[in-house]
Order: sequence, then C-alpha cells, then structure tokens
Amino acid sequence: MIISNKLNKMLSGNSQIRRMFEEGNALKKQYGEDRVYDFSLGNPNAKIPVKLKQAMLEIISEDRADTHRYMSNAGFEKTRESIAKSINKRFNTSYNYNNFIMTVGAASALNIILKSILNEGDEVICFAPYFLEYKTYVENYNGKLISIDTSQTGFIPDAKVLEAVITEKTKALIINSPNNPTGIIYSKNVLEEINKCIKKCAKKYNIDIITISDEPYRELVYVEKEVPWVPDLIENSVVVYSYSKSLSLAGERIGWLLIPDECVCSKELIGACTVSNRAIGCVNAPSLMQKLIEVCPDAKVDISFYDKNRTVLYNELKKLGFEMLYPEGGFYIFLKTPIEEQSFIEKCKKYRILTVGGLAFECSGYVRIAYCVSEETVLNSLESFRLVAKECALI
Repeated sequence: MIISNKLNKMLSGNSQIRRMFEEGNALKKQYGEDRVYDFSLGNPNAKIPVKLKQAMLEIISEDRADTHRYMSNAGFEKTRESIAKSINKRFNTSYNYNNFIMTVGAASALNIILKSILNEGDEVICFAPYFLEYKTYVENYNGKLISIDTSQTGFIPDAKVLEAVITEKTKALIINSPNNPTGIIYSKNVLEEINKCIKKCAKKYNIDIITISDEPYRELVYVEKEVPWVPDLIENSVVVYSYSKSLSLAGERIGWLLIPDECVCSKELIGACTVSNRAIGCVNAPSLMQKLIEVCPDAKVDISFYDKNRTVLYNELKKLGFEMLYPEGGFYIFLKTPIEEQSFIEKCKKYRILTVGGLAFECSGYVRIAYCVSEETVLNSLESFRLVAKECALI
C-alpha cells in the first residue's frame, strides 16, 4: 500500500468532527441551510472587529515589500515585541520578543513544542475529555498520550490521580482551560495542586516535566471567574495561543508559542522550537496576519454574541430534561446523553441536528454542541431538540 501504516491508521479513525461537518454540508444541500442545525464544528461566527478590518486594509494599501517576504522562523521581531508588551501589561510579566514564536495557529504551536521535546516512547499526559488532535500530535513524534478521566470529578483535574500516572517516561502535561469541550475553567487552586504534584514527581524520578497550557479560548469567558496565568502557578510551563477564536480568524491560522525565561533550558528550547517551526513545514507564520496582530494585539470579538446563544441553548435544553455542565467559557455545551451515545447522535440527525460524540474526546456518554452558530440556527433548532427529548422519554 502506498499510504504509510501510521497515516492509514489515522484515516480509519478520521476526525468525527470533520465527518459530521461534511455530513452537515450534504444535509444542507438536501434540506436547505435554514433547516439543518449544525453544531459540529467550532467555527467562529462572531463578527471580526471593525478595528481589525480597517488595519488589514491599511497594511495591504501600504504596499511594503517586507509585508509579504520571509522573515525569521520565529516571526517578525516587531510583532513579537507588540505581543510581549500586551501580555506584560495584562499579567504583570516581563517577557520580551525572544520569548515568543509566531506560529500557524495553536495546532502548529503544539506541534513545534512536542517535536522539540519528545523522544520515542516519551509520555504526554492530558485530562479527558480533551481536544481529539492531542493524540495525533503526540504520536507525530513517536510519543504516547496518557489521558486521565475527569468525568467523576466534575471535569476538574485531580492532582492525586495525576501523581499516580506520572512515570520516569513523562515528558509533558497538556492542560486546556477554558476547556474544549466542557467549558470548564481551571481555578488557581487546581493549578497550584498540579504544580505541587509535578514538582514532587520530577524530584522523585529526576526528570523535567514541561506543562503546555493550550489557551485558544482564553478570551471567551462568560462568568465572573479569572482564567489564571499558568506560568505564574506552574513551574516549567509554556503557553500556546491562537487568535482563531478571539478574533474570529480561524481560517487565517495565526497564533504563538510563549517560552518564559524561567522555563528549564529556555534558551535551548526557544532555539529548538524556532527550528521546529521550519522543520514541520510551516517555515513561518503568515506575514500579513503577523502585521495585523502587531497593530491590534488587544483586539477582541464581541463575545455577547456567543453568550446569548449559550444562555438560550442551556436554559431551553434544561427545560427539556437534558443534563449538562454550565459552560463557563469557550463556545461548547457538553451534554450528557439520556440514551446510548451513538443512538442519541442518530436521533439528533433524524431531526437534522448535528453534534459530536463524547467518544471523540475520550469521554463516552456525552455529545458536544458548538454554539458558535447564528442566532437563527439556535432558535430554529429548539423544536427539533424538543422532538429528540420526546423520543428519549425526557418529556
């Protein structure tokens, strides 16, 4: 067979999210856009900030040659300086441009840090449910993903369980808060307990453990709750960030990786990640997007758009008898299925509702509902959800 064994294995378990997305497109052609309620893909639907549009037009109209040329694999220095100043102001830190590497979204940032630290057989731990591509990214570099079930603790990580999983092969821990798919925000206390656990185990096994904080949903918070700055609380941590959600730029693929000076072997790690940015084939992050972020480092979408959808769906689904977590951030509802997971997904499809099963996030018995859709989609879906609830004997 011409296809590699590794990729062939991936193809057989191809992304359920993407499969549902494509199925949704087919249903829309059959029934019409307004009669299909596609909650499968976390595709930002809030309007791009006006300031951002204006800046983009100005950058393009300047017609400067360096806007579209190669630069350092780490990205434009001025862009990284602008981001460093913004982060320093927000979190009372003292980073400089050298601490940041511009990346092709958060996915690229995750890949370059994993490529830079993993040897064959090294283990990376994460908390389930988790973004399903973590496993793929770890296996890209011959590592092994170890997941910890959090469904019995309200989807909050338990440091004692973490301690039992860490071994001499542990190289990294990935955390994601606000979490995809649960919407949970990890508190300062939870992160401090994780730090104590990591320090204890690192000393026990005489190893260094890197904590990778994956934060594409940091700006999407709807409750009076702080999203702690992880490097302040967990030693040897790096931050992965994307503007996909905060600026509705998912298709433009722009983000960054932060490696603080306090991180173990920071200079060597920054150098390795810069080389990895080229080695994985990205070369550098898109130049136009870098220039855009340089002049608009603090721009944000109006999240009241998502909050309205979140509130309507949560309240209406509750009335119908469904069980779910109250999402604090992100733009997903993680709903407990009243019947077997796949049977529930099929019942939803019967009424043209598309969701993603919890099994895709290694947490069966749930579905993820992405409410980053139009207000009309949410409102029009409610009757279909009522019919599903009726078939599941909830009403």
